[in-house]
Amino acid sequence: MKQFRILVINPGSTSTKLAVFENGTSLFEEQIRHNPGELASFKKTCAQYNFRKTLVLKALKRRNIALDSLDAVVGRGGLLRPLAGGTYKINRKMLKDLRDISIWGREHASNLGALIAYRIGKELGIAAFVVDPVSVDELQPLARISGLPGVERRALFHALNVKAQARRVSRDLRKKADKVNLVIAHMGGGISVCAYRRGRVIDVNNAVLGMGPFSPQRVGALPVADLVKLCFSGKYSREELERRLVKHSGLIGYLGTDNVPGIEKKIKQGDKRAGLILEAMAYQIAKEIAAMAAVLKGDVDAVVLTGGLAFSKRITGWIRQRVSFIASVLVYPGEEELRTLVEGGLRVLRGQEDARTYR
Repeated sequence: MKQFRILVINPGSTSTKLAVFENGTSLFEEQIRHNPGELASFKKTCAQYNFRKTLVLKALKRRNIALDSLDAVVGRGGLLRPLAGGTYKINRKMLKDLRDISIWGREHASNLGALIAYRIGKELGIAAFVVDPVSVDELQPLARISGLPGVERRALFHALNVKAQARRVSRDLRKKADKVNLVIAHMGGGISVCAYRRGRVIDVNNAVLGMGPFSPQRVGALPVADLVKLCFSGKYSREELERRLVKHSGLIGYLGTDNVPGIEKKIKQGDKRAGLILEAMAYQIAKEIAAMAAVLKGDVDAVVLTGGLAFSKRITGWIRQRVSFIASVLVYPGEEELRTLVEGGLRVLRGQEDARTYR
């Protein structure tokens, strides 16, 4: 089998993760942490592109990775226009949209993945891809109706890990990914609960600001009347309120921390409020799982719990108690984003999948 060497770049808000894989074997993985003061000097997130690209190239040099030994570069997909899942070749239209804040009304560090990958790929004359960006949108028409004309439900979720776990579960069930129906809950700083039907995510909550359960940091669904009052209370600007709903709600809002092991330690020490709030989050996740089972009309091969919170046996146990009547509950803790990005690139390089064109 031909050996493909792939550079993977996954920018986050305070760090840049990168790795080089030779086929499925990691040659090295590194997390470059960024000084908040340095990042604050950039007025826009996309302006960090050259700064982070330089650090990536320095890391490759330290690791003695020759640039001409690379066959492809894969970046984390960012806030693009709605698109179907898959591996996309990075083009100029994609780069333009990643710089266009008006599409989603916000920036995200993941946008830098494609910008850096494209430039490195162009300079080396090799392919540059993104895989299953967060804006993957395969919602069925029924799922788009919000209840308010002029407001449409849109998908914004942890597509990379959700799609990867769907493939993994399909292998474990000895079925093809386009032949299974799953309810998949990615549980991390944000939470995505998906109805996965025969290869497509036909319904999912917007994991940033769009219904669903509250999470370690985010608010989830709110009583509308109280949200309207909050908007017109005069206490917050729009930016301040969004920041509170996205970064300072959920577990942080109630308990002052999103550290689940620390919260579980408090529960063991008898902190009843900590127990109530943590179980309430699991309760809301279970409700959303049951709703997605209804979307699939009860035809569910498995319920899948994944992401960082799936390491907690307490949380997965609470959820299992409430949803095991639907189907077998499978737990796949964590998310291997770098490896998943590599696998997306490899499927194209090996001819197992066609690279999609972003339009």
